[in-house]
Amino acid sequence: MINKRLLIKNLLAHNDESSFYDKKRQLNLHTREGKAKFLKHICALSNSNPGNNSYIVVGVEDQDNEIVGDDFFDDSRIQNLVNAFLEHPPKIQYENVPFPNLPKERVVGLVTIRPKKNVSFFKKGIHTILANTVFVRRGSNSVPIETSFEKNYQNTEIVIGIENNSRNSIAYTLDGVMDFMNVKHKDISPKYKVFKELFVICWAGVQKKVRDKTFLSRVDISLINEQIKLFYSAQDDVTITFDDDTFTILEFVPLGLNDKTSYYPLEKQTIRFFENGYYKIEREMLFEPPEYNRKMLYHIYNSNLALIDKLHKGFELSERENRDLQNLPSTFMICYLNGFDDAKQKLADAKPLLKPFPSVYLAFKEAMRVLRKMKYDRV
Repeated sequence: MINKRLLIKNLLAHNDESSFYDKKRQLNLHTREGKAKFLKHICALSNSNPGNNSYIVVGVEDQDNEIVGDDFFDDSRIQNLVNAFLEHPPKIQYENVPFPNLPKERVVGLVTIRPKKNVSFFKKGIHTILANTVFVRRGSNSVPIETSFEKNYQNTEIVIGIENNSRNSIAYTLDGVMDFMNVKHKDISPKYKVFKELFVICWAGVQKKVRDKTFLSRVDISLINEQIKLFYSAQDDVTITFDDDTFTILEFVPLGLNDKTSYYPLEKQTIRFFENGYYKIEREMLFEPPEYNRKMLYHIYNSNLALIDKLHKGFELSERENRDLQNLPSTFMICYLNGFDDAKQKLADAKPLLKPFPSVYLAFKEAMRVLRKMKYDRV
């Protein structure tokens, strides 16, 4: 079993970006340009390494390899984005890896690109990339080439060596459990469970009772053996259930207008463990958006557009407007889910205006995460 934190360290220590790994300060999947760049690197790394895994490390400074981390990114449906644009798409996996020197809300992202035989190419264009374009790695660059090229298997032994040097141990597992229980989350009732005598899941959260239901907020859930976060949020509300074979996370989204908030199931994530040392993660999207009166939403939507305009012009907000600002991200999400098609882009464009307001910016990131999940789920 590979310890993903050790794997990232070994990748960064091996040499600069190469034909089997790339590093990024962050991923930007909010824009077509950002998606195009990401898909280009996936295509190039896959084609350049037909015999072994390739990797993208997210949250690392390009110049000096400093590990600065990035936001927790829980969108498993990133595979659907790859499938939508690439012919012969590789299987990919995005994992969130905590590092001791980072704040608990930040992680290093690890994208694993599995090997495959067929050449990947763009089956449709995106941004400046045309349909039928093929990319490969030339040193640290992803470059377009002719469709026909000779496959290179020279990295196989190097990658296998790096992966073998990143294997987990009992010491790493015990240290990880003790750190989670006694250091990171000692103040919010951390728990752990061992599955199949091999896998250890630790979780912690603050209990919150809403009407007749109890949720956990400020939730952190980690699979200690592989040093990956399965779930993290500063404000989501979840319930956790488990038995001898499974661990299930049910995530809820609080939505409402005029201080009338209800909790809607968003996604169920089940980690299923097997006797042969294998596990798989099953995800089911459950979200059914609430419907509101369109005339009322039209008035609220225009009021929020006026609020953004005041921020853009640097005007001071009234006490009432400051309260409305706190709800702006969820209000725009509700409008988008009720047929206001430009509401999502308006919210994305407001990002730099919301950054000076920490609680509003956190709500913005949560709203964009939910919308991204829904989009990829439908791809």
